[in-house]
Amino acid sequence: MPTVSVGRDRLFEALGHTYTQEEFEDLCFSFGIELDDVTTEKAIIRKERNLKGDDESADDEEVIYKIEVPANRYDLLCLEGLAQSLRIFLGFDQIPTYKLANISVESMLKMHVKSETESIRPHIVCAVLRGVHFDEVRYNSFIELQDRLHQNICRRRTLVSIGTHDLDTIEGPFTYEALPPSDINFVPLKQVKNFRADELMEFYKSDMKLKKFLHIIENSPVYPVIYDRNRTVLSLPPIINSAHSAITLKTRNVFIEVTATDLTKAKIVLNTMVAMFSVYCERKFEVEPVEVISSVGKSSVYPDLSLYHTEVSVQYINDILGVPLAAEKVTNLLNKMQLHAESSYSGSKTGYIKVSVPPTRSDILHACDVAEDVAIAFGYNEIPKRIPPSLKPLPLNQFTDLIRSEIAMSGFTEVLTWVLCSYKENFAMLNREDDKSTSVIIGNPRSSDFEVVRTSLMPGILKTVGHNKDHPKPIKIFEVGDITLLDESRDVGAKNIRRLGALYCGANSGFELIHGLIDRIMEVVGSPFVQPGDNTGYYIERADEPEFLRGRQARVIFRGKCIGTFGIVHPEVLSNFDIPDPCSFVELDIESFL
Repeated sequence: MPTVSVGRDRLFEALGHTYTQEEFEDLCFSFGIELDDVTTEKAIIRKERNLKGDDESADDEEVIYKIEVPANRYDLLCLEGLAQSLRIFLGFDQIPTYKLANISVESMLKMHVKSETESIRPHIVCAVLRGVHFDEVRYNSFIELQDRLHQNICRRRTLVSIGTHDLDTIEGPFTYEALPPSDINFVPLKQVKNFRADELMEFYKSDMKLKKFLHIIENSPVYPVIYDRNRTVLSLPPIINSAHSAITLKTRNVFIEVTATDLTKAKIVLNTMVAMFSVYCERKFEVEPVEVISSVGKSSVYPDLSLYHTEVSVQYINDILGVPLAAEKVTNLLNKMQLHAESSYSGSKTGYIKVSVPPTRSDILHACDVAEDVAIAFGYNEIPKRIPPSLKPLPLNQFTDLIRSEIAMSGFTEVLTWVLCSYKENFAMLNREDDKSTSVIIGNPRSSDFEVVRTSLMPGILKTVGHNKDHPKPIKIFEVGDITLLDESRDVGAKNIRRLGALYCGANSGFELIHGLIDRIMEVVGSPFVQPGDNTGYYIERADEPEFLRGRQARVIFRGKCIGTFGIVHPEVLSNFDIPDPCSFVELDIESFL
């Protein structure tokens, strides 16, 4: 959940009301957000620099509220959006109507897109904010919103990047091109020297902020670049803007360009930027559109500020909430959440709510999203508690609990490990090779420890032993959990499989104890040991898996299907996980028993 830092006094000024901390916490809870922390700017700096001690002048500092907002509410990532949403929620303001300036297509600024951009960053959308009045607070909020969007929906600029420019320093029409880095020359933001694009990449490798974005285009033969009609560079997306068109406190007309690999997200980002800061335009909530002309001559006008219309049954909302609300009550609650709503009285549609979703609410995709907003506005604490008439567990979960109990009674201790692991742990450390057809790779991992969705329980269990190798021996642990494998037949491209993993670690390998555990599991599920080829029970046969010692491993065949493998863990694998003692391990697919 993203956290937004705003000045308390500035927020209260925008709200037109002053609250105690407790009152503001209650307001946040009612609106579905949370006051996460109360601090000051100097306290934040001290924390970032790991400094101790209190500042005697803290009483004179502005109090900073750190507010946790939903990850899909991009309109709440700045003070302007927070204040506007809360004022509407409190009934102080009406829902704003965003509109495009009434200008002809001929007089619109134009952005021409070259075909070469298809190979690197194909989409661009643009808009203009006319007559903006910046002061230091508004300017900082404008920049901070861009940074928060870059970290959130833009996925650190990999999907979308934002460029903002002083329109009075440049001249349209503009062109969006992709050129070899040696052909691009300009003075980047906050610099005075002219750089070639390839030189710029080397220069920013020592920049703590920008070096983490270089990989997005660094290895491409062409870099995206935006020019005005005089061939003045506006920006090198997604890395840096030009110093020539930098916005300042004196800027009155702002040109916004958003380049992307995902057009839908680009539209959301552009709508968020212009909606939040059109409040400071001379003509409030009015945005000047820009015509984008593709390489094949297709014309599109951005931003798209049209309302998204949907109809939701009042009965559907009431069934989800468990509260009988009248249609009029539902519409009032939705209007508090910035959703235009009115009851439908036409023919068979009686009992439905017509909902018009503004461009700031890109999180509304389905009727259940509308119902969630009704629940928030109504108040979760106001929904009466009730016990469901029946609660029957899924067969798989019920069977899982029985297996857990049986293994625990056999002397094994249950562990719970992460579903995500590093790529190295999932493959190389187990002597496995990635065939590119089994594992789900995380596109934007938070750290190197969470790069892959595990395809086996083995890495987590071995890692647990490695961190507890000084624990008295023997160590007997198990885990029952899900692994994930790619599966093109599923609508999401992958499937979860419930598995059992158990390990013995001691002075000897304990192979016979793991084998005995398998026999016990088969006994409790009612499967007899049979001869190879007999599909009425289970048997074992020779296996050749790289994570086990050759000749000291076997596959478990249950009703003609291989459901798992067990054996003595290979010394190289044990060494990779820093385990000095021999181990035996078994992993079974327990869904096969159902």
